[in-house]
Amino acid sequence: MENPEFSLGIEEEYLLVDRDSLALREAPAGLLEACQEELQDQVSPEYLQCQIEVGTRVCATIGEARDDLKRLRECISRHAADHNLSPIAASCHPLADWKQQHHTDRARYNQLRDDLGGVVRRMLICGMHVHVGLGSDSLRADLLNQMAYFLPHLLALSTSSPFWQGEDTGLASYRLSVFDNLPRTGLPPRIDAWEEYERSVGALVDLGVIEDATKIWWDLRPSFRFPTLESRICDVSPRLNHAISLAAATQCIARMLWRLRANNQRWRRYENFLISENRWRAQRYGVGGGLIDFGRGEIVPVPALVEELIALVGEDADALGCEAELEGLREILEEGTSSERQRAVREEAEASGKDRDAQMQAVVRHLIEEYHADL
Repeated sequence: MENPEFSLGIEEEYLLVDRDSLALREAPAGLLEACQEELQDQVSPEYLQCQIEVGTRVCATIGEARDDLKRLRECISRHAADHNLSPIAASCHPLADWKQQHHTDRARYNQLRDDLGGVVRRMLICGMHVHVGLGSDSLRADLLNQMAYFLPHLLALSTSSPFWQGEDTGLASYRLSVFDNLPRTGLPPRIDAWEEYERSVGALVDLGVIEDATKIWWDLRPSFRFPTLESRICDVSPRLNHAISLAAATQCIARMLWRLRANNQRWRRYENFLISENRWRAQRYGVGGGLIDFGRGEIVPVPALVEELIALVGEDADALGCEAELEGLREILEEGTSSERQRAVREEAEASGKDRDAQMQAVVRHLIEEYHADL
């Protein structure tokens, strides 16, 4: 059986905020040009002018991925400072109004505006995507639905978007609520073979509905450009170390499922109806509400599930050399997810007598500090 490389690629989207007002600001042309001169095609604009996107090189190990992502984050921060701006790696700005933002004037984004109407205007959200190199198309198809089972676990640990337009949404990941308004999102449908996937995508391409598979935005999808499975479920993480731990977990899960396959085994595939319930619980509660263990038939606290996951993929973490990064999942639980930390900052500001806007500004300052904490 083919032995995949399990290479890694990480993409992140950041919001740009004014260092004084803490409000969102559009990326000046000079900022993007300076970043592109240093990073070439590893940096690009995003749909909204207040966003910027980075992507690592193809990395053989989690250590390489960490070094490259750190370099990218440092570069964006350094050049943003020249314009009195700072990036934040949170999936929603706590205070900003989406109606005041403008999309980037490029052909791809103009087409999105025309195709998607009002729903795309609300896309004031950022995420993290993790590519795991698997090689063959048949393997990507085989692991797609098995790996979907673990998406709620990754989402729960990554949540960083509790606030929207100055209000606490009651959700740990409001980003997902916004994103799910787009078509072709959510959990991937059940696919039994690569040819079935190609036929389904081909039907939409032949009709002119989409030009290619990049317009399919499932939580987990076969990449159109690379021989990878691309996890798109996670909120972007303010802390670099936490982002790397989530990437390591994604890589380990993929290898564990391949290992089962090599032993003529597989992870049980559950209906999307059931996995969606865990997806919702992760979106609503983060790590605080527990996820359903369908084998046991009970709701299990997320910390217990994380311990089970670390044990389940221990052999794979050892083979991939990412034991320390996988252990970092425990650090997320100990320190609280970003959504929990943001809420704690807001509550402290409220207790000190600050009004709503000042509370949200305190959260933005916290996010600026977190972005730079591991650099």
